[in-house]
Amino acid sequence: MKPIYKIMFFVSISLVVLAVAATVIFGLNFSADFKGGTLMEVQFIGPEAPGISELQDFVKKSPETSDAVISPSGADSFIFRLKEIDEEVHQKIVENLKLKFTNLEEKRFDSVGAVVGKELKSRSITAIVLVLIFIVLYIAFVFRKLYSTLSSFTMGVAAIVALLHDVLIPMGVFALLGKYYGVEITAVFVAAVLTILGYSVSDTVVVFDRIRENVMRFGGKSNFGQLVHDSILQTLTRSLNTTVTTLLSLVAIYFFGGESIKYFSLALIIGIFLGAYSSIFVASPIVVWWSKKS
Repeated sequence: MKPIYKIMFFVSISLVVLAVAATVIFGLNFSADFKGGTLMEVQFIGPEAPGISELQDFVKKSPETSDAVISPSGADSFIFRLKEIDEEVHQKIVENLKLKFTNLEEKRFDSVGAVVGKELKSRSITAIVLVLIFIVLYIAFVFRKLYSTLSSFTMGVAAIVALLHDVLIPMGVFALLGKYYGVEITAVFVAAVLTILGYSVSDTVVVFDRIRENVMRFGGKSNFGQLVHDSILQTLTRSLNTTVTTLLSLVAIYFFGGESIKYFSLALIIGIFLGAYSSIFVASPIVVWWSKKS
């Protein structure tokens, strides 16, 4: 294939290595959804809202909230992250806060036990693994007529490598965000990962389907690399248009959608951009390389 594919492929490998290194070194900052705990969101009604430092100084005086981590959540709203507490302690915390800050209103309260959190983590991993397995089987079935030129399982493996690329890099980014900005991995992040997998594989299948059409029309044993390059160019406009319009919506959600879905949209922005990128510069070069080896 063209040298640009080789260059961009090695750039992708480098980014994946850096992302995996960041994830291993810093780890993922799991929220109460996965490790158990309590999340409480409050909002201050009126012009005078306290700062985080003032809130932190106040909650440290009470044994129920001494280990609370406070972070902003939009205009005049704050999120309290605490250890797992019961309803009696919850009501006591709210009463204490309202005695100090009369213009306070509780907006949300979620409490997850450690057992439930571990079960959710296990089910999330299982869901992602099952999705990857079914994607390989689906692609192998759909492109089975290419057996004379290339094994359909080759396309499945290439698609999986591209999907791992699209998931591992956002994980590395969120590992860095968790380390330096306290961004947590919630159940919503798992939903974002599954969405990225679906979007990425659909974009890859578009390219692979055009490769299949061109192979059946022109044959591909002698000039498979050039045929893949032509197939990419034929689908490039469609892929770019779809990706750009999707990213415009996600960027709008990121800036105007509120704190609760801000990082969900960020994960999708990174993953969907990478999904379009990997279809061209990861999955396709792997297919060409494998065809030469075989």
